[in-house]
Amino acid sequence: MKVIQAYRFALDLTPAQHRAVLAHAGAARLAYNWSLARVKAVMDQRAAERSYGISEEELTPPIMWSLPALRRAWNAAKAEVAPWWKQCSKEAYNTGLDALARGLKNWADSRSGKRAGRRIGFPRFKARRRSAPTVRFTTGTIRVEADRQHVVLPRLGRLKSHESTRKLARRIESGTARILSATVRSAGGRWYVAFTCEVQRVDRMPHRPDTTVGVDLGVKHLAVLSTGEMVPNPQDLGDASRRTRRLARCLSRRVGPDTRSGRRPSNRWERARRRLARAHARLANLRRDRLHKLTTRLACEYGKIVVEDLNVAGMLRNRSLARSIAGAGLAELRRQLAYKTIWNGGQLIVADRWYPSSKTCSGCGTVKAKLALSERTYTCAACGLSLDRDLNAARNLAALAREAFDARSGRESPNGRGADRKTSPEGLVAVKRQPGTANADKTGTVPSQGGTSDQMLSTHHERRRL
Repeated sequence: MKVIQAYRFALDLTPAQHRAVLAHAGAARLAYNWSLARVKAVMDQRAAERSYGISEEELTPPIMWSLPALRRAWNAAKAEVAPWWKQCSKEAYNTGLDALARGLKNWADSRSGKRAGRRIGFPRFKARRRSAPTVRFTTGTIRVEADRQHVVLPRLGRLKSHESTRKLARRIESGTARILSATVRSAGGRWYVAFTCEVQRVDRMPHRPDTTVGVDLGVKHLAVLSTGEMVPNPQDLGDASRRTRRLARCLSRRVGPDTRSGRRPSNRWERARRRLARAHARLANLRRDRLHKLTTRLACEYGKIVVEDLNVAGMLRNRSLARSIAGAGLAELRRQLAYKTIWNGGQLIVADRWYPSSKTCSGCGTVKAKLALSERTYTCAACGLSLDRDLNAARNLAALAREAFDARSGRESPNGRGADRKTSPEGLVAVKRQPGTANADKTGTVPSQGGTSDQMLSTHHERRRL
C-alpha cells in the first residue's frame, strides 16, 4: 500500500546557514506579497470601473490565479522587483507563489460553494514577524546522507541534523520510500526539515481484528474505552499556565516593535519572545506525543474503532471549557485515527453527531430525555444500571457499530436491543482500508477518499456534549 508520509527532523544550523535559510524564507514572502498586491490591484481596478458604469467588455482584463500564470508574471518582473534574485533558489520564490495560488483557489471555491466548511477569507499580506519562515524544495539535490546525521538541500548545502535520520534512511536504502519534497520551517525557536515521501507500507492486521471498541472523548478523561480503560488527560496547558502567564507578562513589559512609528524591538524583548515561544512549543510537543502514542496503540490493537462526530469548533465557544477542550486536542486525535487505522488494516467508524450516546442506557437501551453535564454517573431508571457516564457512552458506541453491521448483513443483533434512537444503524460512516489490499473490509461501508479523510452524514447540527 502506497501512502504519502512525512518525516520531520530538527536541525542544528550554523550562523551562515541560518542567514541563508532566512534569506530563502524572505524571498518566498516577497514573491507572495508582490503577487498578491498585483492581483489585488487588478481586482480593485475592475471594481472601481464597474462603479463608473463601464461594461464588462471594457473592464481591465483579469489576471490568472494559477501557479504557472503567477510564475510567468514573477519571472517577467523579478529583475526589477528583486535584483538580487539569483542569490536564492528558484524554489524559494515558487514557495510563495504556490501558497498564494492555493489561497486564492480556496477563497474562490469557498465563495462559490465548491469548498465545504467555514468560509475562507481573502489572502492577506505576510509580515516578517507574524508569519512563520518557511521554504519548500521540490527539485534539485534532496537527500539524506549515509551517516544519518546530515541532510542535503538545494543551495543550502549540507545541514546538520539534531537527531538521527535512520527511520527515513532505512526506508530509502531498502527502496520502500521516495522523497518528493523537503520543507524547512521554523517553529518554537528551532528549525525543522520535513521530507514528504511516497512510502510503500506492508499490509498489516490489528492484533484483535474482530474486536470493536468504542472511544468516548472528553476533558476529564482524554478517552474512555468501552473495555473500561480510562485514559487520563494530563492537562499540560493548565499545569503550565502559570509559567506561560509569567512569560507573557515579562514580554509585555519589554520594548516591542511598533509598525506605525518604525520602532525596532529591544534585545530583551526578543529574548522574552523566544522564551515564550519555547514554552508553547514544549506544550505542543507534549500534546503531540501523548496523542500519537494513544492513537497508535488503538490502531494496532483493535479492528474497528468507533468515535463520535464532535463539533469541536462549536464546543470551543464555551468560555468555561474552551481552554481544556483546546488543550486536549480532540480534532487532532480523530485525524490521527483516520489514517492510522488505514495503515494498520483497521477501520474507523464515525457515529452521527446527534446520536445520544450519553443519554442511552448501555444495558437496556432506554434513552433519557435530559442529562446534565454535571451528572458524571449515569443511572438508569428502568433497569437500575449505574456506571460512569463516559463509560456508558463508550459502550453504546461499540454496540451501535455491531448493530449497524448486523443490520447490513441481515443477521439479528447479538445484544438484542431495540431502543429507538435519533440515529439509525445506517447513520455511520467507516474509514476503511484501500480497495485491493489484503483482508479488505466486505461490509459495504463507505471507503475513505484520498486515504485519510472520512465523510459526515450530519453536518447541520451542533452537539453540545463532552
